[in-house]
Amino acid sequence: MAPEVTDSAVDPDGLEDRLRRFATIWSRAIFPVTATSMTRVELEKHLLPLARRLRESLHARPFDPQAAQRAGAALVEAHCTDPEALSRTLGVVDAYLVLYCGVGAPEQPAEESRARCARLQHAVAAGFAQGLRERTLAEQEAIARSSLVARSDAVQALHATEARFRAVFEGAAIGIGIADLEGNVLEVNETLLRMFGGLEHHVRGRKVTDWAHPEDRPHVWDLYRELVSGERDDYRVEKPFFRNDGTVLWTNLTVSLLRDAEGRPEYQLALMEDTTERRLLNLRLRYEATHDALTGLPNRTLFFERLEKALSATADGARFGLCYLDLDGFKAINDSLGHAAGDRLLVEVADRLQSCATAPGEMVARLGGDEFVALTTGPDTQREVDDLATRILGALASPIRVDGREFTVRGSIGIVEGPAGERTTAEVLRSADITMYRAKSAGGNRFELADPEADARAITRHGLTTALPAALDRGEFFIEYQPLVHLGDGSVHGAEALVRWCHPQHGVLGPDRFIPLAEHTGLIVPLGRWVLQEAVRQARYWQKRHSDGGPLRINVNLSPAQLHHPGLVADTVDVLQRSGLEPGALCLEVTESALIGADEDLLKPLRQLAEMGVDIALDDFGTGYSNLANLRRLPVSVLKLDRSFTQGMQRHPADPVDLKIVEGIVSLAHSLQLAVTVEGVETGAQAEQLRELGCDTAQGWYYARPGAPDRIHALVLADAV
Repeated sequence: MAPEVTDSAVDPDGLEDRLRRFATIWSRAIFPVTATSMTRVELEKHLLPLARRLRESLHARPFDPQAAQRAGAALVEAHCTDPEALSRTLGVVDAYLVLYCGVGAPEQPAEESRARCARLQHAVAAGFAQGLRERTLAEQEAIARSSLVARSDAVQALHATEARFRAVFEGAAIGIGIADLEGNVLEVNETLLRMFGGLEHHVRGRKVTDWAHPEDRPHVWDLYRELVSGERDDYRVEKPFFRNDGTVLWTNLTVSLLRDAEGRPEYQLALMEDTTERRLLNLRLRYEATHDALTGLPNRTLFFERLEKALSATADGARFGLCYLDLDGFKAINDSLGHAAGDRLLVEVADRLQSCATAPGEMVARLGGDEFVALTTGPDTQREVDDLATRILGALASPIRVDGREFTVRGSIGIVEGPAGERTTAEVLRSADITMYRAKSAGGNRFELADPEADARAITRHGLTTALPAALDRGEFFIEYQPLVHLGDGSVHGAEALVRWCHPQHGVLGPDRFIPLAEHTGLIVPLGRWVLQEAVRQARYWQKRHSDGGPLRINVNLSPAQLHHPGLVADTVDVLQRSGLEPGALCLEVTESALIGADEDLLKPLRQLAEMGVDIALDDFGTGYSNLANLRRLPVSVLKLDRSFTQGMQRHPADPVDLKIVEGIVSLAHSLQLAVTVEGVETGAQAEQLRELGCDTAQGWYYARPGAPDRIHALVLADAV
């Protein structure tokens, strides 16, 4: 049988490597709690022989744990005297000695190794305690010897002590003062004298209570009375003092009570650190954090603090008034002259606004860009906020000169005024912003007062705008169809597709509530495509199911945004091909206002669709003030006459002027080979007059209101008169 090969035989350096790793772990464990001047690496080298001694003791035969006591005593010699150092040492021996140093004695069972390890820990602890005791005795002996020497040199030592105290007292970098319990200043050092202006007679001989300051915190003098009465030993506060020249010295003040040998209060010791420059720096940083770097006005942060304070006021009759100002046309100035000129203009505007808010309780701030706010507080803000807004508009009326050019700056102001404690900061700012845009949409250079109903409408519009994309994905839109009736024989000529929104909270909404929002957000393009798909699919279904009398044409509205979309023609062709509907069965309605002044690039997709056979209808004709001669160049085949021309026909007798206008338009349209459709027909008499005037088709409540697609063939005439 081959002899067993040990680790040391294979790797003669293996045991030494393990020993070094053990020493490394040991040094890292106790180094943080030692008072030695050695580095961690030096401590590791110091511990390596001790680790070797522990390994040898672990394997010694016969086993003698007392040899490990030297390791404990060596820790004390290395200034590892903290009890935590011993605790950590024992922990390292317990966890790692057998693991790293147990190799080399295969005949020694693991249980015996653990038992020896435990006894070695006891030996290390005993050696540590013995070494600490011997060190303590040595130190006590040294102290005793020193005491004998000190006793013989008492006079010299006392003199040296007084000299050192005086050197520390006079040379300290902080102010030091000593006073009795009555507050009489007995001693001060030079640093404290310099802090107060350098005049000794202005400091010595004064009472502590003479240095009261208006900005002292209320509890400062309570702490002082507790200290001189012996109720507390010290206190620390931030306290201002008046210097001899009237300037303010800010300090971190620490006051301690000095007691006599019997513990009775005797003196008070004050330590003062001059923090004036630090406080000024903090105030400067605070100013920069709360003021606009360009204009010097309070910024958004400080304004919100003041507004929050005004809204949380609890005094009876506390009110607030807020003016939210946005400059009209500033972007054009900024884009044309550059940002540097725009900044100079903003600085001038800020100066003028600052001059408008000088009364107590008034402030002006810049929120960012060309947006400013003015705040007034007090019991009479209902009148004051209007006056403030008037002053602001008046201050902006004079031209501002920038880079040799004069600019007239106008502004739109939204005013919110009311009692404190009823609204949050966010609610006030939202109302002011909404009101400001209402003033801007009314022409600008004016102010408007907040209106809760207008705010609610704006908030609702915003909610609808944000809900639009998800509504299309969730299938909340649906289409109603209103018949187009042939005036000659009363037959259904087609139907107009009218989109509706089944909103979860607001119910069914008509297109006037959400189409402008969809156009503003760009969602009108995917929404319009969906309407086109659904309407064409429905038209094809009608043709298949009612081949004997179903609608021959489906009318779908196009928004201006869809006209400018490059995929209009391709999308329309794709929808027609997928459904199988003939192009001649589709009529796209475009408002007259969308085509006023249209160039050939805009008309090109309409011409392409018209050449395919799709009818193009000019919707709301007569409302856009278009040149009638331009009809010849437009690729339209149908005029949809606006209901405003036919409302006079609902009365009897009909307005003769309306009759002549409609007659002239119909004649012109027919001369251009255009069909005429009339909207808003509500009475039988009205329908008959339009038929006599030559109109081709009509739609309106007289025939049917918009409804579900399955009701399109249940057309019932109902004279509204």
